[in-house]
Amino acid sequence: MRTPLASAVRAGRMAPLGLLALGGLAFVLGAGGTRSTEPTLSSSAGAWRGLAGSARPKVDVGQRVIVVLKAPSLAQRVASAGGQASDSQEREWTTAALAAQQQVLGTLAQHGVQVRVDYYYSRVINGFSAALDAEAVALLEREPEVAGVYPVRVAYPATVSSQLLAKNELSRGAAHDPEIMLPGFDGRGVTIALLDTGVDRAQPFLRGRVEDGINVLSDGDFHALAATKPDDATRVERHGTEMAGLLVGGGGPQGLSGVATGASVLPIRVAGWQQDVGGGWAVYSRTDQLIAGLERAVDPNEDGDAHDAARIALVPLAAPYAAFADAPDARAVEGALDLDTLVVAAAGNDGPAGPAFGSLSSPGASPAALSVGAADLRPQTEEVRVVVRVALDVVVDRLLPLAGAVLPRHARELALAAPRERSSQAGPGGFLGPPPLNSFFNRAGLSVVAGRAALVRAGDDPVTAVENAARAGAAAVVLYGTAIPAGGLGLDESVPVPVVAVPADVARTALDALAAGRHPALSLGASRVARNGTGGGTAPFSSRGLSFDWRVRPDLLGPGVGLMTSEPSAAADGTAAYGTVNGSSAAAATVAGAAALLAQARPDLDARALRSMLAGYARPFEEGSVTTQGTGLVDVGSAAAAEFAVDPTSLAFGPAARANWHSVQKLTIRSLSSRRLNLRVALPQTGGAGLALTASPDRFRLPPGGKITIRVKASFQGTPTTGAPAEGAIQIGSPSTSPLRVPWAIPFGRYTGPLLSGLRLSEQSFKPSDTTPAVLSFRAGGLTPGSGGTEVHPVGRLDMVLANSSGSHLGLLVRMRDLLPGSYAFGLTGRDPNGNVLPSGDYTLALAAIPPDGTRATYRKVTFTIK
Repeated sequence: MRTPLASAVRAGRMAPLGLLALGGLAFVLGAGGTRSTEPTLSSSAGAWRGLAGSARPKVDVGQRVIVVLKAPSLAQRVASAGGQASDSQEREWTTAALAAQQQVLGTLAQHGVQVRVDYYYSRVINGFSAALDAEAVALLEREPEVAGVYPVRVAYPATVSSQLLAKNELSRGAAHDPEIMLPGFDGRGVTIALLDTGVDRAQPFLRGRVEDGINVLSDGDFHALAATKPDDATRVERHGTEMAGLLVGGGGPQGLSGVATGASVLPIRVAGWQQDVGGGWAVYSRTDQLIAGLERAVDPNEDGDAHDAARIALVPLAAPYAAFADAPDARAVEGALDLDTLVVAAAGNDGPAGPAFGSLSSPGASPAALSVGAADLRPQTEEVRVVVRVALDVVVDRLLPLAGAVLPRHARELALAAPRERSSQAGPGGFLGPPPLNSFFNRAGLSVVAGRAALVRAGDDPVTAVENAARAGAAAVVLYGTAIPAGGLGLDESVPVPVVAVPADVARTALDALAAGRHPALSLGASRVARNGTGGGTAPFSSRGLSFDWRVRPDLLGPGVGLMTSEPSAAADGTAAYGTVNGSSAAAATVAGAAALLAQARPDLDARALRSMLAGYARPFEEGSVTTQGTGLVDVGSAAAAEFAVDPTSLAFGPAARANWHSVQKLTIRSLSSRRLNLRVALPQTGGAGLALTASPDRFRLPPGGKITIRVKASFQGTPTTGAPAEGAIQIGSPSTSPLRVPWAIPFGRYTGPLLSGLRLSEQSFKPSDTTPAVLSFRAGGLTPGSGGTEVHPVGRLDMVLANSSGSHLGLLVRMRDLLPGSYAFGLTGRDPNGNVLPSGDYTLALAAIPPDGTRATYRKVTFTIK
């Protein structure tokens, strides 16, 4: 779903010793859409909120952090050894990484800090996660063995019966299979690690292709089974079962199947029912849990030797907007790649953003991931005539998109009714949950919507809102509060009724009539076919743009709208349950399946070659920029014929922000062929008058198994002005073959606003106190509104250094890394970096906010007096 951005961008979690974190709030907004002069049904990114991926309730990670050590991980050791190591060497290196962690923990213990570690990491990164207090964070940031302490972030996962599927009652484009295939190959012999919720292995569609798996979230239950909600046995984790169906499902109704029907899935439960900030239960993961899952993906039996690593790891989860290249989960993805596991990750579901930094999620924004966005391939959708009347007054009479999958069987006249709780209640973090099921019943236990059209606010979870109305017996559901796109609700056994969405003013008139004892009515006409205005291109909700290291993301697109797949448990009629999914998570699953086909067809390929071939040989859409689609729609057939690979899969030149700017990037081309290759480099580009790209060399020969590194230089003559980024895709190939493409984009200008603003100290003079500190508040990062959406400007590192009246530095009081824009509040306790009470006198707290690329820091100072 699209992020309600108060929950997407997290605030400060803690501060050591002299600073006491009081929390904060952050906001980001975005929107976008398409227009056409033809009669089409188009949708904006915001219209898909709650429909692409899962709902995103507010989650508090507490004081959890991830500590990354400088001592090498197993992956770094293997990479240094050229990718070759024996079983015993790998076990020895894993043991050494764990020993380095114990040394750091021992140092903390010597300072009286006892740490309860949540997860140890030694394969993909070297480090650990834990809930650490202020003193521990301060000590760790000063330890020479520590590379950094990073925040833990929240990552979110981005039914209809067999009998209903056989009926001709579904709207066009409501459900289809991915239609990705490589003739003669089904992924047999390839293992795909699925880092997601648990999976219902009993679903017949999965045909025993799913292993017992690994449960990272529970010490007692070792299998990755789909769990029921602790306080509601009717709710089961769905996402993992849905993704597994897209990967390996087969034998479904009407020939439905997944992409790699012969592959095996190793489910690793890193997401599931966990408590949210309000004490309720929600399905989500945390980045520390995700990294623990990657640890198991590369070493399933935990013996310290990664030769049993899964060939592919699918991560259909997204930590919104966290596109930091140095984040622990981004480092973990690189570690998995070094251990020959290709990580296929969702780019996110947050739509357009700025001309430079986009709306990308982690770990999909990682430079080492195969980052996948969602394409909407539906050529047609359905619309119906909707008439709402109050007595003789016509409130609305227009054609509206059919939001669900079920067509009206015939024209219908229905009375409108609303649940007793007419509007969703704002929960923690502003999350608008659906009206509960009991609100659709009166005090006598009778449904107030049975046989009627239920008028329901969509909120942030429109799927559950519609499900509850249908369970209460509604004959149709009318949503309001957001514009639901055509087919956005997809297929669900619990919603066998037509669904439409009306404007808010129409709903308000109908609700006022109900409150006055009048009787509004709904007329639903027969449906008609309409061209899908967003079909044949990037889905409106799909995240896109540049990551915080200036790299184009996603790499490519996969089908991501209306994909039919398995659901956990059985349908109401006892048959296997099926449904549809939307989102970049679904798109990533289809591309992971394609990777399994390619791995079977070309078993000699390593993970980097798989990544390069899938990204480099995708089919570009004619409409849509490089920053929107990467290289285009996945094309496993073209990838299978590739004779060379490149690294990296996209180039990060950075912004052209000064006169006569230039930047040089390196690109390594490696032969995978048994014959000599004669290759040339072409450098087409769009936009950016005054910008030129050159490659050296631009023609070369590669012997079998050979490789070459070329230099690609981007230079700008004159002084750049702001505007749309220049972009293109470097093309490498021969005159007789299709070229491999490497995308790039160069924005013009740089964010010049402050990364620190609004500093305010509640008291200029105060006594030291751990319980009633003076409050320092400020805003970190920046936001730039634009036509495509709001651009996020993060802080890579925030330092606070304390000095006395003579200017002598007393030390680093706090260091925070990878901050998304937000408002922060801290308490000054009157202690120095070592925890000692400051003597009376004047002091200065110097703040430095440094962007992720290390350029143009913002500096601010706050003075105060200790009484």
